Parts: sequence; C-alpha cells; structure tokens
Amino acid sequence: MSTRLFSFMGGDTGVWRVAAMKVIAGEPLPAARRLAIASGSEIPPDPQPAWVLRGITSHERYVDREEKSQIVAKLLGLGRPEATCAALISLRKNAAWWALTQEERLSIFKEQSHHTKIGLQYFPELARRLHHCRDLSEHEPFDFLTWFEYEPVQEATFNKLLAALRATEEWKYVEREVDIRLVREEA
Repeated sequence: MSTRLFSFMGGDTGVWRVAAMKVIAGEPLPAARRLAIASGSEIPPDPQPAWVLRGITSHERYVDREEKSQIVAKLLGLGRPEATCAALISLRKNAAWWALTQEERLSIFKEQSHHTKIGLQYFPELARRLHHCRDLSEHEPFDFLTWFEYEPVQEATFNKLLAALRATEEWKYVEREVDIRLVREEA
C-alpha cells in the first residue's frame, strides 16, 4: 500500500467536520458535512461522497537544501491531539503557469513571491503536508492540495499566512481555489 497517495472525501462520514467552504477563485465544490482522509489505494466507503480529491506526496520542488532544512527543523507533525483545526487548501493554476519553464516558475515562487520565506514565518505553529494532484493526472480538479493542522488559537496566524501568500505574484496564476476549514470531532 502506498502511503504517498491520499484521498480526501467530502460527504457524510469522517472525523473532520466541515466548518466552512469558501471559494476564493473559480468553481465551488459540492457541499459536504464531513471529511474523511485515506492513504493508499483503499478508499473507505461513504454511501455517496459529494467529492473525492486525490493527491500524492512528492519531493519538494521549489526549495533549495537550506530552505528544506529550515522547513524540516520547524515543521510540526500532523496528528497532534491539540491540533483540532485543519484546512484543506485546493489550488489549480492556469495554463500560463504550466506553460512556464520549471526555472521560470521557480523564479516566481522564490524571487518574486518569496513563498517559502513567508511560510517559514508561520512555522512551527502550523503543520502541513503538500499533495501533488497533477502527478496523478492533468484531469484532476486541482493541481495541489495542501493539508494544514493547527490549534484553535492559531486560526488568526493561519489566516495571516494565507493573506500573505494570496497577495504574491504566484497567486496571479491561480484559476481555482477552494478553502475548506475543518474541526476534528467524532461523528
């Protein structure tokens, strides 16, 4: 079983209650009350999930060795009992982004948007895991799914992080973004 493949299933089951779903750009997702997460190829049964988003973890593509070391040193682990809030940020970038070379995308990411530098300002308060959907298929509804977990008192910090990132050059290439906020609780 692959532990790199993750499925996020919006529906009526799962330990995460959907507190809010906000469309930042593009089309919304169908409404869902709860979120279940599965790793590997097994997908838990839900009588009728409203949607299933899939992504695979991969190597860090837009960081150098020093930045990766800083991230690893600061980033908290997922699944901490006190981190009862989560967010699933689902992004799809436009054709202009994908028409750029890897070097051009890296320049926008690092030199113009300072994506990693901004993110490092908010760790270790937040835990995250990035999933690449485009690696599975260009027909997935999103290119990236970023899963964040944090304590309730860190909600404002998380919102500041998103505001800072959404104000960058990189976000001009986002054609679809759905921000899903969640609270961990047993159904």
